[in-house]
Amino acid sequence: MSNASTMSEPAYSGGCLCGALRYHAVGEPLYAGHCYCEDCRKASGSGFIPFMGFASSTIRFTGPALQFTAKAANGNDAVRNFCPTCGGLVFGGTLGKDVRFTVYAGSLDEPGLFHPRIAIFTLNHPAWALIPPHLKVYERLPT
Repeated sequence: MSNASTMSEPAYSGGCLCGALRYHAVGEPLYAGHCYCEDCRKASGSGFIPFMGFASSTIRFTGPALQFTAKAANGNDAVRNFCPTCGGLVFGGTLGKDVRFTVYAGSLDEPGLFHPRIAIFTLNHPAWALIPPHLKVYERLPT
């Protein structure tokens, strides 16, 4: 899918390393930022996960996905979806259940479309995982 969009509605597409698990979203993300929580660091093998949130009505997924579920900081389930072929982490949420999904910005076809605005769970982030100075910082999850 291309990232062609109308003047009023930007489009975002992306997927896993091998291309088997894909998504396409239309419209501005609900939120965008970096998550520095321990779960995101371990899931990504990095200092943080760059993320974008989209309403379920604006995003479509194609291809097979495997899920891993863990308890989130708020006590709810955090569901991460990855490709069963290449293992690429692509999105968070449960298809057919959630009203919004989190897309991992590293999976974007055009990564320059990602414009983070917040940094969350920064309280115990590693010193080497730098927080860009322009982001609004939250030690935990904002309300």
